[in-house]
Amino acid sequence: MNNTINLVVDGRPIQGRPGQSILEAAQAAGIWIPRLCYSKGLVPHGSCRLCTVYVNGRPQSACTQPVAEGMFVEANSQRLLELRRDLVEMLLIDGNHFCMFCEKSGSCELQALAYRFGITAPRYPYLWPQRELDASHPDIFIDRNRCILCARCVRASRDVDGKHVFGFYGRGPGKRVAVNAHVRLADTDAAVTDKALEVCPVGALVPKHQGFTVPIGQRPFDQRPIGSDTQPEKAPKTR
Repeated sequence: MNNTINLVVDGRPIQGRPGQSILEAAQAAGIWIPRLCYSKGLVPHGSCRLCTVYVNGRPQSACTQPVAEGMFVEANSQRLLELRRDLVEMLLIDGNHFCMFCEKSGSCELQALAYRFGITAPRYPYLWPQRELDASHPDIFIDRNRCILCARCVRASRDVDGKHVFGFYGRGPGKRVAVNAHVRLADTDAAVTDKALEVCPVGALVPKHQGFTVPIGQRPFDQRPIGSDTQPEKAPKTR
């Protein structure tokens, strides 16, 4: 049985496997597609739409759309760059992102995407929302000003940590990340070693007592743009 699926991404023939998403197949071929809500090992969510591609002329989220034989995928065109710039700018103005003193600066995926797309300042007016902080936990700090509602923490806490600590409440502009306690994170069984903290792409979930252990200038995206380390997977050795 042939388990190889042939498709074309940005004019380049690549191969995928049954059940593999476009994003995963492209990544394996060394083609990076921007993303924020996607994280390897978590169930794809398709909420941020940064990974939007055109499949045979129609928009699809690359992290949720499975590969299929004969697909023609437009993944990194000028019109998609403009769409992604708009999405990143809207995320920046929808929260309160003070990069100059954020512990996640240099490791923040939202900040890194803004730099990669050449965004020095958003074109839209800032909304300056009033959002709650939660520093009640001895080891974890929640800053909802920086949360982009990617649901990585929700999925990691549910599927990896097995704790269901995080979820969402509210709708529209009032939607927020919540915890499974009456009020405070301190009243949950969240731990600093949880996968939920590791997968947060921004500075919304931050471990305490570890501030600036890696100096600014030596962090991952201080050295290389986000996605620049994507390399084709090596073919397995055959005897």
